[in-house]
Amino acid sequence: MTTLTHETSALSQSYIDREDRYGAHNYHPVPVVLERGEGVFLWDVEGKKYFDFLSAYTAVNQGHCHPRIIRAMITQAQKLTLTSRAFHNDLLGKCEEYMATLFGYDKVLMMNTGVEAVETAMKLTRKWAYMVKGVEENKARILFAGNNFHGRTLSVISASTDPSARAGFGPFMPGLGTVPYDDIKALEEALASDPDIAGFFVEPIQGEAGVYVPADDYLSEVARLCRKYNVLFVADEIQTGIARTGRMLATCGNCHCSSGTCRQPQDVKPDILILGKALSGGTMPVSAVLADDRIMLNIKPGQHGSTFGGNPLACAVAMEALQVVLDEDLATNAEKMGVIFRDGLRKIAQKYPLIKLVRGKGLLNAIVIDSDEESTLAWDFCMEMKDNGLLANYPWQQNQVGSSAGH
Repeated sequence: MTTLTHETSALSQSYIDREDRYGAHNYHPVPVVLERGEGVFLWDVEGKKYFDFLSAYTAVNQGHCHPRIIRAMITQAQKLTLTSRAFHNDLLGKCEEYMATLFGYDKVLMMNTGVEAVETAMKLTRKWAYMVKGVEENKARILFAGNNFHGRTLSVISASTDPSARAGFGPFMPGLGTVPYDDIKALEEALASDPDIAGFFVEPIQGEAGVYVPADDYLSEVARLCRKYNVLFVADEIQTGIARTGRMLATCGNCHCSSGTCRQPQDVKPDILILGKALSGGTMPVSAVLADDRIMLNIKPGQHGSTFGGNPLACAVAMEALQVVLDEDLATNAEKMGVIFRDGLRKIAQKYPLIKLVRGKGLLNAIVIDSDEESTLAWDFCMEMKDNGLLANYPWQQNQVGSSAGH
């Protein structure tokens, strides 16, 4: 299939050419140059208005430039931004208490980017295996679900099954393995066969794999098996967390955390919870790893840290970003709007066989396009939507068009 031609203005092209000239070629963005955002809308350098259906991969669940979050950021930025962790600051403990209480954990370890939080959770899992489970030093293994996306650092891509993420970056870290996603039998066989397995890392809904929603009982079965085999259940909710899927957390069942105290069912509660993206409302990199004392306190001073992790600016922003989600009841909104959105897409799909499947939960959704793997159809689809004022994207190596429709 021949890729459709879509014109780019001279002004936009000048920005794109500058990126191409001076920046690394590690992305292939939709050719739109954005300069302003408000709520669910974005404007390009020509002033054209778009619906943002990607929401920066769910980093702006609260909407672009939410005034309360921006105000909190400016106020704190004028007071104190960074001390490093060599000293205490007046907001870190307050922010840790806020998140620990909200999500129902003893401890919070704040970092910056999502993949930093994943790396933190990996270290924490291995440390627990040696200090608590009794695994022989350097023998601990970590399992991941296949078709995962947890970031792009070397250790994380060592657990990836995506050839494009791995090609040319080996050798890879040992002690990592994968089992098929949404396959409880395969997970139990793996856990039963190896007592050195320390943890199982899984996305409650796989985002980069095409918004793949597992069976209703998958997460509860994961939690049950991890308890049975004394393995940590680690949930990567960087993309699915903070109201995106119609719940405060995708692992939460019916919990919206609206009371300020998490009512997450204990039989599904992850041992380690990883958050990022919307934790700052899209204003700056903020991530967090949450766990109870039995896990978190195995890391001692000097064994892990970050100059910027837990800085006062991040703390002020994160607390306000989370409070906005609660005050505006964005989880309930995502649940209601998601039902309407998918129903509408399915009605369209009945008329157009190009759309094979509509799937998702809350406002994390995707449509599956009827095309072969080498086709440019998904890209052309995104380009046509862009030309008509709607921004979305698609997972590489997949024939889906992702749509994380904003609040």
